[in-house]
Amino acid sequence: MFKIFSKLQYASIVVCIVLLSVEMFNGCNKTGDQNKPEMSKDTTSKTSMMTPAERGKYLVTLAGCNDCHTPMKMGQMGPEPDMSRMLSGHPVEMKMPEPSKMTMPWMIGASWTLTAWSGPWGISYSANITPDSTTGIGKWDVATFMLALRNGKHIGTGRDILPPMPWQEFKQMTDEDLKALYAYLRTIPPVHNQVPEAIVAPPPPGAPAGAMMKK
Repeated sequence: MFKIFSKLQYASIVVCIVLLSVEMFNGCNKTGDQNKPEMSKDTTSKTSMMTPAERGKYLVTLAGCNDCHTPMKMGQMGPEPDMSRMLSGHPVEMKMPEPSKMTMPWMIGASWTLTAWSGPWGISYSANITPDSTTGIGKWDVATFMLALRNGKHIGTGRDILPPMPWQEFKQMTDEDLKALYAYLRTIPPVHNQVPEAIVAPPPPGAPAGAMMKK
């Protein structure tokens, strides 16, 4: 009788230990879950409430358009974007000398304003994308704007859009996104700034016929 009682007592102790372990495990999991950052119930609510122009500003910021299309100026802490000339492209008064000759692996150069670039493609200048009617995109309609970014062609049908403009990434945007970009660019202050014409390099020897970019 003593042996049977001992076995039952032992079994009860084992069951209690197992139940206690399970409870402790569940408690740890709950604590871990509490430390995890809460996921937003509606991650798109902020952007879904935006007007097209507001969404366009949001996309321009995310895409870093100001990095190249807004010239730099010297501030107290060094170079900083000159927002009085926001998105107006390479300053017309900034005359660039011939680019330095580079050898591999260095192949790309840029002005300190990040608005003039040189490389195997030639020399490119950041475009004025403010709504100025003579030097910007003020006369462009939304179809021309979308065509330029879809096809990688200047003004939709002209020469190729040159590096470093990443039109291949913008091409992946939805029609709604491109229309939002256009809507925002129509709201910013127009800046009269005639950006120099790009200089397109001739194709390298042995390149296939038709490789010359249209000027």
